[in-house]
Amino acid sequence: MEVGVVGIGYVGLVTAACLADSGVDVICVDKDARRIKDLDDGVIPIYEPGLGEVVHRTKNSGRLHFTTSLRQAVREALVLFIAVGTPSAEDGSADISAVLKVAGDIAEAMDGYRIFVVKSTVPVGTHKQVSEVVAARTKHPFDYVSNPEFLKEGSAVDDFVKPERVIIGTVDPKVREIMRHLYAPFMRRKERIIFMDPASAELTKYAANCMLAARISFMNELSVLCEQVGADVELVRAGMGSDARIGNAFLFAGVGFGGSCFPKDIRALIHTGETRGCSMDIVKAVYDTNLRQQSRFARRIVEYYAAGTPPVTLAVWGLAFKARTDDVRESPAMFCVQEFLKAGFSVRAYDPEAMPVAQKALGDRVTLCRDYYEAAQGADGLIVLTDWQQFRNPDFERIVGLLKRPVLFDGRNLYEPDYVRERGIEYHCVGRPCRS
Repeated sequence: MEVGVVGIGYVGLVTAACLADSGVDVICVDKDARRIKDLDDGVIPIYEPGLGEVVHRTKNSGRLHFTTSLRQAVREALVLFIAVGTPSAEDGSADISAVLKVAGDIAEAMDGYRIFVVKSTVPVGTHKQVSEVVAARTKHPFDYVSNPEFLKEGSAVDDFVKPERVIIGTVDPKVREIMRHLYAPFMRRKERIIFMDPASAELTKYAANCMLAARISFMNELSVLCEQVGADVELVRAGMGSDARIGNAFLFAGVGFGGSCFPKDIRALIHTGETRGCSMDIVKAVYDTNLRQQSRFARRIVEYYAAGTPPVTLAVWGLAFKARTDDVRESPAMFCVQEFLKAGFSVRAYDPEAMPVAQKALGDRVTLCRDYYEAAQGADGLIVLTDWQQFRNPDFERIVGLLKRPVLFDGRNLYEPDYVRERGIEYHCVGRPCRS
């Protein structure tokens, strides 16, 4: 079986590389000629642990190919994955225009039966729209599959090859078997494919992301109460997480969530509900709580330094929305940095992977440093905004010597408060008692 993947962004490249690594011949299509040339030259356009090795291995084996020719991919592949972007429109809805255009272009290039597999995150009802577009552009038979991705940035390769579940949305038994065969190499220990109708598959993706975001927002809202009553949100988290019905995942209080999925998917689900006359009140609260948490943390820092003598220079550790990625889209760290700049502060920042991407948004308004200790040199305080592993056990004595003022605001609760304070640092965290 040959497979085509249209849209070689984050999801598309991971999907293509991992399928090729299982033995499938995969042809990748993207309209960005520069991206295709870079991939042919061995340049990986995104930072994702392990992805480069898989791409290079499968490309060298001859199972992974790159092209700008959609017609070539359609003529060679039976199964065509659509993995183009679905950004937020101004009204919060998911913009599926790229999905519909690709589907129409595939239809016009078809010379026989094809299976359309939509990997992009799309709202409920997209399966009908895509099917209508394809039927209007071709006389050849086709089938539609909704196959939402559940990849976590920073562990996407492992998530694909060792999936917790694979959702296949199709009603045709023959198509189910084709898709089962395609994913069989990743099901050796136990089959984790869940078959359902396309509408349910489309909604499952949004429901899963909104539930995970809800857990984060709940803990962030709880952290505010903890600060008011003198409770410790980390102890509350441990107590809650010990309940098997709740578990520990996504219960960490902090500066808020961001990235390319959660904020966008929440807005899209809210919009879908509104267009169907269903008010998504809980989902709205999740979104609003996240915005408040980011603003609250940034404002806390701005107000702390506003009473001092200018100028103020802050050291920032982390720009990506989370560790193990270079993605700064809707990053709480970037939001905070922007707020610091608005307040007239100077910022010295370091991130292990995200600085080239962040610089495009920040320009020369922020000093980007070679390492995290350099960022702290001469600063009036240290702000930790991303939970990179290398930030978790720093040399606090060295930090005290580098900072102009030994003050640390920890937006990810990475450190034990007493341990940090015993080393002469004024420590501020999220939802934990502020003891001197």
